[in-house]
Parts: sequence; C-alpha cells; structure tokens
Amino acid sequence: MLNKFSRYVCQNCGYETSQYFGRCINCKEWNSIIEEEKSVVSQKNIIKKSKKSKLFTEIEIKEISRIKTGFNEFDRVLGGGLVHGSIILLGGEPGIGKSTLVLQAAAQMSLSHNVIYITAEESLEQVKVRWKRLNQRNSNLKVFAENNLSIIIQEIKENKPTIAIIDSIQAINNSDLESASGSVSQVRSCSSELQKFAKDYNISLLIIGHVTKDGTLAGPKTLEHLVDVVLNFEGDHIASHRLLRGIKNRFGATFELGIFEMLENGLNEIKNPSSNFTNKENIAGVATTITQEGTRSFAVDIQSLVNKTFFNNPKRATTGLSLNRLHQIIAVIEKHVEIKLYEFDCYVATAGGFEINDPASDLCVAISIISSYINKVPIKDCAFIGELGLSGQVRKTNNIKSKVEECIRLGYKKILIPQTNSGIVFKFKNMITLIEVENIKVAVNIALKN
Repeated sequence: MLNKFSRYVCQNCGYETSQYFGRCINCKEWNSIIEEEKSVVSQKNIIKKSKKSKLFTEIEIKEISRIKTGFNEFDRVLGGGLVHGSIILLGGEPGIGKSTLVLQAAAQMSLSHNVIYITAEESLEQVKVRWKRLNQRNSNLKVFAENNLSIIIQEIKENKPTIAIIDSIQAINNSDLESASGSVSQVRSCSSELQKFAKDYNISLLIIGHVTKDGTLAGPKTLEHLVDVVLNFEGDHIASHRLLRGIKNRFGATFELGIFEMLENGLNEIKNPSSNFTNKENIAGVATTITQEGTRSFAVDIQSLVNKTFFNNPKRATTGLSLNRLHQIIAVIEKHVEIKLYEFDCYVATAGGFEINDPASDLCVAISIISSYINKVPIKDCAFIGELGLSGQVRKTNNIKSKVEECIRLGYKKILIPQTNSGIVFKFKNMITLIEVENIKVAVNIALKN
C-alpha cells in the first residue's frame, strides 16, 4: 500500500518539518522552505543477513589502481588519478570552467578507457560547439543528453563504461519523486541511486555540482558524505587562473591544490605557480612570501598601500587575505613597532587575488605594510616567512625545509625565517643566506635597513 503525505523541506540545508515557516529553523535562511510530497510504502522489508564480521588479520587489501586524467594538476589533487569505482564531486560557480575541465579530461581518458559524458543541462549540439572550441580531435568519448535518472542508469548499463561523467547532479530528475529538479529531495535521491549503482558496477563516477551564493555545494550536506572525493573549482572571472582545491579525499591528501589558466582554447595547467604570482618587483609596499598549499610550496607577492585617511574611521581592505588577519597584524605593528596606523587607510592584496591561508605569510604582510608606510623598498632578492604572535615574536612554521628549497629554485639570495633548532641554517649555508629573526622589530630593522 502506498501512502502520500506532505512535508516542508529547506532547499538550502535540507531541514524537514511538518509545517511551513517563512524562515528555516536550522540555517536561518528566509523563503527557502518548499512543500514536497513523500511516498511511503507500508510493508515490512525482509532482511537477510549474508555478511559476517572479520578480524583485521583476515582482511586482504587490494592495490589501488588509478586512471590518469591527462592533467598532472588534476591528478595531483586526486592523489594520483581517478580510483576505479570511486565517486568524485566537482563543485564550482556557474561559468568558472567546470564543464570545460571535465570535458578536456574526458577526451584524454577516452583514448585508453571507455568513457561516457552525460549532459543533463545542454543538448548534444551545444556540447559539440564547446568540443570544437577546445580543439579536441582524436577521441572515443561517448556523449548522452538526458535528465531522467532511470534512462541515464540504463544507458550506463548498456555501455559498461569505466568512467561516467554527470553534468550536473542538480539537473537530474527522479520520476518517482514529485518535486522539481534541483530540490533537496531530488538531489539526495539521485545521488544515493548513482552512488549505489557506481559501487555495484565498479564504475568511476564524476559528478558536477553547483554551489550556493555563499560558496557551498548546493543540495543537502549528505551529498558530500556520499562521495569519496569532493573538489572545488574556484577563481575570479576577471583573472585567468583557476584553482582546483581538494576538500575531501579518501584516497589522497586533502586540501591539495591544482592551478590552471583559462585560455581561448580551454584550460592549461600551470606547472610553475611561483612564476604566475611573483614579478620580483623592487618597489615599496611589495614583499614576497613562500606559502604552503597541500604538499607544494610556491612564492606569492603581497602588495600593500598605506595612505592618509580622510575619514574618522580608517579603511581596511584585503584581497586574498582574511580581513581579521589584517586587523591582527596591524595591531601587532602598532604595539611592537610603534607605528601608528589609526590615521591611515590600509589596503593589502595578494598577486592575482590568490587566497593565502598559511599563517607563515604574516611576517611578509607586516613588512609590506611598513614598507609602504615609510616608503622604503625591502632588501632585494629576499623572501619573508614566519607567523606573527600577539607578543610580536616570529613563530615557527611548518614545512620550512620545502619553502627554503623553493626559494633556492627561484634564485632568491636571502630569507628571513623564525628561529629554529632544526639545523636548517647549517644545511643550506652554501646555497642561500638564512637570517633567523626573533621578533617583528628585528625583522623590520633587517628588511628595511636601506
């Protein structure tokens, strides 16, 4: 017997309630609750136990085989390539290049594997137009345009591909549900069905998903828990570079980063990010730091502009850095360097708008701000690495060895680093000059002594 009843579901977070509210109780979003009908089959399922518990010593581990995507940067973020039978969720803003990246990767993988590309948002002709723009020629890629879940699964069963690509999960519709495509219940249902199907048939499934206005993946949070890998494709529509960032990875390191450049003929991977985010400019207000993203270190320029304010409250603005971090660094400068910035506007930006989360960039930000304030150029061919403590000390940072090696590769002659007992100064003494600094005041005297 099939019973139907109404429920109210938040389209932002997936919260369910039996009555309508103008504002979601869970996520506090206004006008996000929509009425949906849910079907319940009133019969008891017969559960048969077929599995038994095992000792750890009885479990055999199979070697994980991976499929190369054709992009080294893509493979880096995945942990070495696609794992057979894995499910990857790729999220990003509209127009950022998700479909372009996936289509280029699919073309490369189809040369050695059976790949099917399922588009639920575009027609075959529209996909072909993008294909021609990307100058893709030799490929065995199959394309299928459909948004009905049952038909999609049937098509995949008939083709028996190694890799299946869904573009996108919000456009797929399960005909058993009465709600519209893209709703929480539709996304949850379609994701669950595809996840079970991919695991049963050992198919690598790559799903494209949209993001909300605050940058999170649209749909229920359970969507991220169902998949093995969650990737975020981000970037500025004005700037040409794109960042592929790992959020979750069951088969590799999380928070790994891949960098691409959007050109007329598609995406090109950037193998040397330091060259894109540094200009080696010898001017006031510009300093260079070495940041760590995932397992890789590369150089980024930090630019500052300190200018006399004409308002009661000085303006603080950042691009690529947290505004709270800027406030903290300014407070440390005022307290321990005795430079009063309360009468000055302060603007800080990273080269290309690259987002830096590594606290080891604090010292570089401070040097850049003070350099602009006193209008002095920092010492030439020097990088600045160190986290600033609230007491003005320069604190130790992680992965200092790889950061120093990157400086040597780029041809820098000096690096200001925190005091360390690791013997790193002795190890690199014949390659580069490492200057250990105890606090920000000492660092400023060395960096801006000219």
